[in-house]
Amino acid sequence: MPKIKPFRGLRPPKALVEAVECRPYDVLSSEEAREEAGTNEKSLYHIIKPEINFPIGTSEYDPRVYESATENFVKFQRNGWLVQDEKEQYYLYAQTMNGKTQYGLVVGASVDDYMNGVIKKHELTRRDKEEDRMKHVRACNANIEPVFFAYPDNEVLNKLIVRYAQTTPEYDFIAPIDGFRHRFWVIGNDVDIVTITAEFARMPALYIADGHHRSAAAALVGAEKAKQNPQHTGTEAYNYFMAVCFPAGQLTILDYNRVVKDLNGLSSEAFLHALEKHFSVVPKGAEDYRPRQLHEFSLYIDKQWYSLKAKPGTYDDSNPIGVLDVDISSRLILDELLGIKDLRSDKRIDFVGGLRGLQELRRRVDSGEMRMALALYPVSMQQIMDIADSGKIMPPKATWFEPKLRSGLVIHQLQ
Repeated sequence: MPKIKPFRGLRPPKALVEAVECRPYDVLSSEEAREEAGTNEKSLYHIIKPEINFPIGTSEYDPRVYESATENFVKFQRNGWLVQDEKEQYYLYAQTMNGKTQYGLVVGASVDDYMNGVIKKHELTRRDKEEDRMKHVRACNANIEPVFFAYPDNEVLNKLIVRYAQTTPEYDFIAPIDGFRHRFWVIGNDVDIVTITAEFARMPALYIADGHHRSAAAALVGAEKAKQNPQHTGTEAYNYFMAVCFPAGQLTILDYNRVVKDLNGLSSEAFLHALEKHFSVVPKGAEDYRPRQLHEFSLYIDKQWYSLKAKPGTYDDSNPIGVLDVDISSRLILDELLGIKDLRSDKRIDFVGGLRGLQELRRRVDSGEMRMALALYPVSMQQIMDIADSGKIMPPKATWFEPKLRSGLVIHQLQ
């Protein structure tokens, strides 16, 4: 049963939120962050991408960069660009993309729950990325950015969320770049706080949707602080880390597609013929063709689209991993035909989030940068939960959640 708690959020005043808020640190490059921040000294990029405070080319892992994050975090508070709430409370965060809105509760999630598996993961993490975020959490002594959780749909919480959504939000803005709407409410009513805490305690688990490295880093730093504190009681702020928790049924998972530089020595004709061993290959012409169902793929090569339908026997419906299209394509196309064994390290392959559309796949192939593109049918949230419940790990680059959480709406301090 998950243990959550309210917290005293550190937030920008309403008039400054659009100056402070920004995209998450891991969805853009240092150059893009530098450009987006521009001359705006209030941009949170100065804390979460602090390499922009140094000359171009400065490594984001330079020790001075973490020191700059600390200095700017202090500066933001000193200047009143971030102000701490007076009481512990929860928050409600709504994102609207293409007419669809999802509502997440912002909570303090338990470090112990992460360590003992009540908070379930579906991806492997890399130690170097964990260590980077751990250094950042240590430097700021805070979770500057939230992680993205899902929880089983809950009628009591749905009713509470609907009630708050009918009131005037604390923040309400359209984000630059993506054009999505973001709204934010404070849940300070004591009865509602008790209700939220109790309803989460009735759930079997929470699921990391996006932000596995941030989750690991936050939990590891929390555990580290507990060991270092001889007066540790378990009630300290560092025993929790900030998460935005969405009902699983509301979440949108987009396709996460692949582009490959070469055909491993095969001609186009030989490659298409080899695909017929495991797939029904049907030409679809030059107009963009998106997979219509599970176990169907769209291949783009030589300015033509093809439908690839996996034949019976190529997947195992009883296996939560073996039934995934990302597993089928990795085994039978990328590995068997193209010799791509490790999706994390092979330089012949790249990945394109579905928000960019099929036109981005087509552009990269038509430009000559890539030889072929493969579009996948999106993974479902139920598939992710099934895999997490089974204790298995999804293949890499399997999910793309959209919209991304904006950073800077609220911060969780560890003291």
